[in-house]
Amino acid sequence: MNHSHSMPFLVCVSTFAMWAAAQQNLSPATQEAGGVVAIHAGVLIDGKSATPKTNQVIVIRGNRIESVSDAAGAKIPTGTKVIDLSKTTVLPGLIDCHTHIFLQGEDPAQGGYDANILNAPLALRAARATVSVRRALEQGFTTLRDVETEGAGYGDVGIKEAIEKGYIPGPRLFVATRAISTTGGYMLEGYAPELDMPKGAQIVDGPVEARKAAREQLDHGADWIKVYMTHRSWVGRNGELVSQPTLTVEELRAVVDETHGWGKKVACHAYGGIGLHRALDGGCDTIEHGLDLDDAAIAQMVRQGTWLVPTLSAYYHDWAPADTPAGKRDRLRVAVHEPSFKKAMQAGVKIAFGTDMGGIPWSEPIAQEFSRMTDLGMSPMDAIQSATSRAAALLDMPGQLGVVAPGAYADIVAVDGDPLRDVKVLEDVRFVMKDGKVFKNEVAGNSR
Repeated sequence: MNHSHSMPFLVCVSTFAMWAAAQQNLSPATQEAGGVVAIHAGVLIDGKSATPKTNQVIVIRGNRIESVSDAAGAKIPTGTKVIDLSKTTVLPGLIDCHTHIFLQGEDPAQGGYDANILNAPLALRAARATVSVRRALEQGFTTLRDVETEGAGYGDVGIKEAIEKGYIPGPRLFVATRAISTTGGYMLEGYAPELDMPKGAQIVDGPVEARKAAREQLDHGADWIKVYMTHRSWVGRNGELVSQPTLTVEELRAVVDETHGWGKKVACHAYGGIGLHRALDGGCDTIEHGLDLDDAAIAQMVRQGTWLVPTLSAYYHDWAPADTPAGKRDRLRVAVHEPSFKKAMQAGVKIAFGTDMGGIPWSEPIAQEFSRMTDLGMSPMDAIQSATSRAAALLDMPGQLGVVAPGAYADIVAVDGDPLRDVKVLEDVRFVMKDGKVFKNEVAGNSR
């Protein structure tokens, strides 16, 4: 851990130690009384402040944070249960703004994407999604925005309900249900034209169908609406990345108008080119991926306050052989994505953390995205805030999620070491609390 911030810690620790020792004389029943818990944080990155604080006490009542203060002056109710995280760095629960809990990083050798829809019963897919959400929570991601079930209908609404009712452990879910694209704009593809194949998204043509699809999805529990504004991509004649546009501006505006009328937002998958510009002209709230952002698009995003969820890591996976058209496309995606991200960051585009997990196997660390962001010039603190307070702002939950502050939900994680020096320590979260309940505790001797 970086102890450059630790002078107040040395001064105050004895005060906290005396108070904590007194708590040990309380019976377990007394400690639980009133549902009050105090966490002693050695270093606190609160999700919003520019610098960490040391030797903090976080008092939690029920599922909310009641106070955050220096240990020396902390006012702690009698009978409080103490969790000692004084040797760790404590952060808000992390937020991934782009996941697919109904995908598993499908292996082409096992039928790839198509096998999900053609072979896997919905109950099997739901069981696998149950494992995915648990893995996310184990890794300290206490909130996910899940942007489409990929042919599993409204399954994400069911998983969300199972988590909220306590049947299964998992993060808070903001769900997008089926997603929307156009004829010729989504898988399954490549089958005989005589066959009417199922699609991984809801297909619409024309503003009337587009608005109706948005209404259906919102009516059935969508928190967000996800729209595919580009589909296939390939290497163009001049070596550029070309992306096939899908919805027209008029179709997208119908979706956006309807969704905003419900007080909800629209996430747009858009790589670049015509589809990206239609997404911005049509009023998208977030651009997902944004592989090839031109200067005009970046300026429009800044002007309109459009968020970018870049999902850098996903494009380093599953490259086709280098000498094939698909392989050339895969490499070009990364080649244009990196400068796009840098330009967006330098221009002040609002950036939120997202990974495309599900496209990446859930067995991999979700936090690998932090290293991708910092490798491209984002500071570790900015990367952390993209997954905490900024992600919460994207979700319209500022002050509720993504911060360790009074009034926020008690979603708290801890890591060994200093993520501002080595952001990779976020790939090994040792303590997870969600909604005031401890889900994971691998910090030695840390509760009294």
